[in-house]
Amino acid sequence: MHDPKAKNGWGLPPWHIDFVPSPGELPEESDFVVIGGGFTGLASAAWLRRLAPEKSVTVLEAARLGAGASGRTGGMALSETAAGDAPGLGDVLAGLENILKKLEVGCDLYLPGAFEIGRSGDASRSPIRWQDSGDLHVVNEVPGGSLDPGKLVRGLGHAAERLGAKIFENSSVRSVDWNAPQPLVRLAKTEIRAGKILFATNALSTELSGLGEAEARLTLAIASEPLTEKQLEQIGLGERKPFYTVDLPYLWGRVRPNNSVIWGGGLVSAPRAKTLQSIAVSSGDAARLIESLQTRVRGLHPALRDVSFTHRWGGPILFRESWVPAFDWHPRSGNAIVLGAYAGHGVALSCYLGAWAAEALLGRRALPAWGKIGR
Repeated sequence: MHDPKAKNGWGLPPWHIDFVPSPGELPEESDFVVIGGGFTGLASAAWLRRLAPEKSVTVLEAARLGAGASGRTGGMALSETAAGDAPGLGDVLAGLENILKKLEVGCDLYLPGAFEIGRSGDASRSPIRWQDSGDLHVVNEVPGGSLDPGKLVRGLGHAAERLGAKIFENSSVRSVDWNAPQPLVRLAKTEIRAGKILFATNALSTELSGLGEAEARLTLAIASEPLTEKQLEQIGLGERKPFYTVDLPYLWGRVRPNNSVIWGGGLVSAPRAKTLQSIAVSSGDAARLIESLQTRVRGLHPALRDVSFTHRWGGPILFRESWVPAFDWHPRSGNAIVLGAYAGHGVALSCYLGAWAAEALLGRRALPAWGKIGR
């Protein structure tokens, strides 16, 4: 089980990751090096080995698996990018189900649909009627659902290792030498000759991945105590459909299997991406925003007036100006792919696009035109 004190002061979500990779020595050479041990990196590593079991795959994670965005997301699975649908994107949720089935990953995936909620339009048929800077109610229903992030990281880790990928935690990549005959992935005390590379990094590694123009922030969430079935019905969440606002102020959330509810809202900025690590949810702006979020939730509906909260945490999130994920060949090499910056829509997209990236690295699929990054 991962050390709950590891990483930083971002707090703890209500799930844990109980997968630890098998010990081993870093290789001197690998056909594929995946930098980042979250949903994207682990899904891509497993898919690479599934499609090309003769190829060596090495996953390098700077801290612990899922220590960044993947283990700290709210667990909402949505069907599009944060900017909406993209040409040729395909059916993300069906693709996710297929990937999880073929990799034998169980993560409590539940796809009943999702509520888009807002403060304008007809509220007469809405199961949700909350007071939050106006009358907040359902304005649309879209494909979507939820899953357990901890179980997804664990399942993908098991799948990647079972299929033959080598996974190394606490293996921070310092730089990549593109001038060598083969790209050299440099760590603190060693280096790996890589055939091809996937940058599946998060908001803390924008310089390494070539996404320096993207904006990194810390998104905040809280989890309530388990509610009764009656309370869930009263607040309009009896169907257990996740929700997110289509206007401001932003609010999102979902019901967990034990009837606790996750609520999210608020972003904390930092001068530079790497300084996100210095933010603690127990102090400063983050603490004030979480306190405001708790007060806000208690004021949504009389049934929530006295609710208690059991968990408070934050997770890194990366935005591009277009809100479209980065999915392109690295500006320095045609042997490396950069994939990330999901802007909060990474739960389903990360696995789906991670498998796509594996196929592209093997020369079996082209990258989409919409994921271009600056060169």
